[in-house]
Amino acid sequence: MTRAVLPALGALVAALFMASLLIGPAGLGLGQSLAALFRGEGEAVVMVMRDIRLPRAILGLAVGGALGLSGAAMQGFLRNPLAEPGLIGVSSTAALGAVIALQTGAAAAFALALPLAALAGATLSALLILLMAGPRGGALALILAGIALSALAGAGTSLVLNLSPNPFAAAEIVFWMMGSLADRSMSHVWLAAPFIALGCAMLLTTGRSLDALTLGEDAAQSMGVRLSRLRLVIILGTASAIGASVAVAGAIGFVGLIVPHILRPLVGARPSRLLPASALGGAAMVLAADIAVRLIAPDRDLKLGVLTALVGAPFFLHLVWRMRKVEA
Repeated sequence: MTRAVLPALGALVAALFMASLLIGPAGLGLGQSLAALFRGEGEAVVMVMRDIRLPRAILGLAVGGALGLSGAAMQGFLRNPLAEPGLIGVSSTAALGAVIALQTGAAAAFALALPLAALAGATLSALLILLMAGPRGGALALILAGIALSALAGAGTSLVLNLSPNPFAAAEIVFWMMGSLADRSMSHVWLAAPFIALGCAMLLTTGRSLDALTLGEDAAQSMGVRLSRLRLVIILGTASAIGASVAVAGAIGFVGLIVPHILRPLVGARPSRLLPASALGGAAMVLAADIAVRLIAPDRDLKLGVLTALVGAPFFLHLVWRMRKVEA
């Protein structure tokens, strides 16, 4: 069964990617959409397919993959089933950078100021985490540093909103923080894709080390795993992938928490198998959620992060309830 998981997920992602290209308020037919996408027939249809739907589908694939993969890597490294990418503060600091760009007007003056500011915030977060946790800090130090940084970034975001003299800017900030793939262009794809690809490549190299870590830190070190190097790769990889994702899509929660839990029993609970499976599962979840947003409320700008939270929060509560029954 474990061998069939990756091909099945790959087929699901491919189907959802095509569905994301074909579903939308424009009401284009299958043949018309594909002709516009591949042969460039029809100026208006080409603009819809290549400038609106294609970037949205690519970002759904990339952002979902980054969220799922980062969540699996964080859970494997911290050996905590409740760990997720936001635990080390990357999402919060990236959001703070984007909020500052919106509040100062830089985002209005320069189209890519917002994602660049978010990437700067994520990079700063990774450096601060490494500095606060120390060169030999363990999982507990990493978690505490991440919680402190998340709280500080959250307070900074609230302060910016509180002091905002422009209600329209405050509303734009709130809506952006809900997460969405709407109105994204290929410029956002070209900006985020290299960082997401780099971060995901770094995280995928940690599979065998995380397998060894399931036996305990002492056993992993005796097997040649350098925990300090592993921690550095995971922090920098998560910061790169999640920072770029938040930069172009805002805050999309629960994907990195839910997907590894769903897929872990299907891959034999081995981190090296869970990492690629979670990347595909995260991509499938975000693509499906983005399609659902368009189908549920085509005339209302329902935010993607709102839908994932509505699905993820009950799952999280179910997970806590199940853990409580096991402990009892």
